[in-house]
Parts: sequence; structure tokens; C-alpha cells
Amino acid sequence: MNSTAKGDRPHIAVFGRRNVGKSSLINKLTNQKLALVSSQPGTTTDPVYKAMELLPIGPVMMIDTAGIDDQGELGEMRIKKTKEIMRKTDLALLVISAVQGAGEFEADLIKEFKERDIPFIVVLNKIELLETERAEQRSVLKELDQFLKKFKLEFIKASADQEINIDLIREVIAEEMPEDCSRQTIMGDLINTGDTVVLVTPIDSAAPKGRLILPQVQTIRDILDHDAAALVTKKTKVKSEIDKLKNPPKIVVTDSQAFETVSKEVAEEILLTGFSVLFARYKGDLKTFVRGAKAMEKLKAGDKVLVAEACTHRRQQDDIGTVKIPNWIHSKISPEIEFDHVSGREFPDNLEDYTVILHCGSCMLNRKEVLSRLKEAETAGVPVINYGMGIAWLHGILDRALEPFPEALELWQQDQEKIVGVI
Repeated sequence: MNSTAKGDRPHIAVFGRRNVGKSSLINKLTNQKLALVSSQPGTTTDPVYKAMELLPIGPVMMIDTAGIDDQGELGEMRIKKTKEIMRKTDLALLVISAVQGAGEFEADLIKEFKERDIPFIVVLNKIELLETERAEQRSVLKELDQFLKKFKLEFIKASADQEINIDLIREVIAEEMPEDCSRQTIMGDLINTGDTVVLVTPIDSAAPKGRLILPQVQTIRDILDHDAAALVTKKTKVKSEIDKLKNPPKIVVTDSQAFETVSKEVAEEILLTGFSVLFARYKGDLKTFVRGAKAMEKLKAGDKVLVAEACTHRRQQDDIGTVKIPNWIHSKISPEIEFDHVSGREFPDNLEDYTVILHCGSCMLNRKEVLSRLKEAETAGVPVINYGMGIAWLHGILDRALEPFPEALELWQQDQEKIVGVI
């Protein structure tokens, strides 16, 4: 469970006003003191993450958020952070206090959930207080009943303090979790039992010491899970390793930075693609990235490109996102194209300022967040392409990198014809 990557876990986030018992509830659900609990409103500031096992789902990521009714300048910043969490939320828990009731804040959250296609469960917390404050609660309960009927919401009566219906909430979470919150395989549908897959991994200054990067490790495991063999090599050895095989490999998967070199070493009859292309469909939507590729054809001097990287690793002198790709684009298209860079959880609101977005392979993001980013870009009218596909296009081999995916290849070739017609 602990070895499951954060980006491959369904993300369950808890939302609500301050002091409705969000942190207490998440502590009970996880059976741990994950979040700081206090009667003082606004105790939770930044989102708090906790990896846990939730049967029968398996490994999940629980997220505690700040109150949506926070106040002041810092409060506004916390609310913004809370809403950013919705990008990655596969399932939401909306916590309402039986004492405070529900109103505009909850209505706004429900609206956001629906706009973002986030399934949610309503938990009516602190029901133990209704027994001692029954007379004072009549008007609140009447308004709450009207609110729930207005939105046609079912809810679970619970008490985090008294541990009432905690198991029931876990059961409903398992029932309501979307089945498509992550793809089931990286490349299992491309291979058969007994096939050999050659994986080309760089061992250079940017490679982590003593280990492989996450996409490479996950791909190896996926190959083994589908009873195929993984042969791992460096780009300088790929041809000699393939020549040693009794039968040619089913497919070669390369690090995107080695696309140009490897494509010359691997025979045309052998399928070739990149880790980034595999993750374009594993984490997001391959066809969306293919549509974004045609925007590269239209880049010109004065355009602005956003480079978005999900991780916050220490950058090398020849960093792929901040140095290599910009240099290739400057060389191939124009030195007057501008670049902005964001990393980690950053994803700007002013997407319409950019001509195209270049996104990393997203191994550190869950699929929901990648799809949310793609949707925001689509709303802003900005095409998105990921690193690997962008590099393949820059080196003129995107057609070959898409050969393992016939529908995506057909879409790209159709787009190519349209571009030629326009030019």
C-alpha cells in the first residue's frame, strides 16, 4: 500500500465550513490523528494529505481542506488553495454541521462539484448535539431540510466525536468512487503474453542517483503484470541489445530526450514510442494532446508558451523543461518565442495569455488533475501537448511515436492534412 504512487491513488477530499468537524471526521476515517483538531475555527490552513488503505478500494489519498468560509486576506488565500484541491478530487465529502446548518457556502461548493463533474457525499456531522440543543435547533433543522430538498441531496447522519456511522461513510465512499479515476494499464493492451519490450532509459546528469524515475518503474511493473519481458538498456546499447534477441521486440519505449537517437537505431518494422506518450493516455487523454500537436505548427515570433511541470525536482543546467525544449523550439521555429514556467501544484488562471501549453508526463499528478487541467485549457481555448509528443514533433518523428495507437495516429495525420491545406 505504501509503495503505491501518489498519482495513482484515488483522491478523496473533505470540504465544508470552518468548525464543522472536517478534521475530526478525516481522523476517524483514517484511524489516525492526521489533522490538527481544535474548537477554534480556522485550525486547518493548508491542505493536509494522508495516504491510507480504504477497503475495498485499496490505496487512496485523503485530503483535509481549510474552511470554505475563511475570512481576511489569509483566509482568501486558504480558500483559493481549497478550490485548487478540486482539480485533483475524484470524490468529495461535503461536511455540514447539524448545529450550523447549510446555506450559501455549501450551495457554492455543490455548484463547483457539479461543474467539475466531481461526485460527492453529504455528511451531516455533530448529530450528537441535537439531543441537548433540540429547542434551539428547530429553525436550523428546518432550513437544513429545505436546503437538502432543494438540491435533492441524500445525506449520512454522523458524529465524528461519538464515532457514529463512520463505517457507513467508508462503505458509501467505496460505492461512489468513480471506476474511471485511473486507467488500469500503462501498456498492457499493447502487448501479449511472452512479448519482449525494450525500455531505453537515460543514465546521465539528470537521472536520479541509484534508481530509475517513476514512469520507468511503473512501466516495468505493468509489463511484468501482463506476463511479458522487459529489457532495460541505455540509448547507446539499444541496437546491440535488440540484435541479441532471438525474436525482435514487440515494441521499444524510450525516454523522450533520446527519441531522435533511438529512432535511427530501431528498425522501422519495430514499434517505437516514448514513456511520455504512454503517460499522455495513462494520465490524461491522448487525442487531446494530439490535437495540441498541430498548434506547434502555428507557433511564431512573439507567441507565449506555458511550460507546466508537475514535480519540483532540482533543475540541472540542461533541464528538459526550462532549457532543452525552449532551445529546440527557438532553433526550429523562432528565437522570439517567449516561455513561462510553473511547477508543482501551480497552474495559472490566465491560460488565455498563451498560444500553447507544454505539459510534463504528469507522473506525480493523479488522472483527475490532468483531466481538470486539460478542461481548463480547453475552456480558455489553449491547446496542450506534453513533453514527449512535443519532442517527437520537433524531431519529425511524431508519426512513428503514435504508430502503436492507430486512432491517435489517424487523428494526427488528418490534422496534418488540414494544416497543409491551410498553409
